[in-house]
Amino acid sequence: MPASYTVAVIPARHASTRFPGKPLALIAGRPMIEHVWRRCQEASAFDEVWVATDDARIRDVVEGFGGRAVMTSPACPTGTDRIAEVARSRPDVEVWVNVQGDEPLVDPAALKVLADLFQDDAVHMATLVRPLEPEEVENPNVVKAVLALNGDALYFSRAAVPHAREPGTPVRRWAHLGLYGYRRDTLLQLATLSPTPLEEAEKLEQLRALEHGLRIRCASVSWRTVAVDVPEDVARVEAVMRERG
Repeated sequence: MPASYTVAVIPARHASTRFPGKPLALIAGRPMIEHVWRRCQEASAFDEVWVATDDARIRDVVEGFGGRAVMTSPACPTGTDRIAEVARSRPDVEVWVNVQGDEPLVDPAALKVLADLFQDDAVHMATLVRPLEPEEVENPNVVKAVLALNGDALYFSRAAVPHAREPGTPVRRWAHLGLYGYRRDTLLQLATLSPTPLEEAEKLEQLRALEHGLRIRCASVSWRTVAVDVPEDVARVEAVMRERG
């Protein structure tokens, strides 16, 4: 098996405070988890695509539409921990990509961009950004990324960073997209690290990696996310699907 062997994992849990059973919510006649799985397949970037879940109902639905599911501990606090649990049993897989299970419109081309970053041996963790829109600068729900010249992340924040001290100074601003890729050793290391002060302050898990000195390579894409957080978001996603035909 080549060193570039890449597996996408879609973490999916049934329990959700705002939307119980969210992965199984029907969107245009298919469960949401199936839409995400199909987008991963369309990317043609992964040697395997798995759904990692702690609920037999999700496993059965995934296997019913022809997908592959693996049961993980209900004690996993985050999707990263759930993927790390799968990775521990697969020392043969070098690259793992975390695909959010509530992104039924995830762009297959963006997934391929993320996976392709690992063709560079210097990349151990990676994510995606997109240009930040002017109206998003002051919105704390849109996470901003500040990048080094080589594309590595310097910081992620809910604040309007970077700040231009002189009015009119051109500043390139990026919005973060919550997709991650890891080399196996980095993923397993992350799963052992405790929460960090900046992570706790901003409520951004990726800051844990930066605070521990791990580098995160970023690539820019044009894809705009439409995530499903609450039941009302299903109609928004279906409307976008109709617009795109």
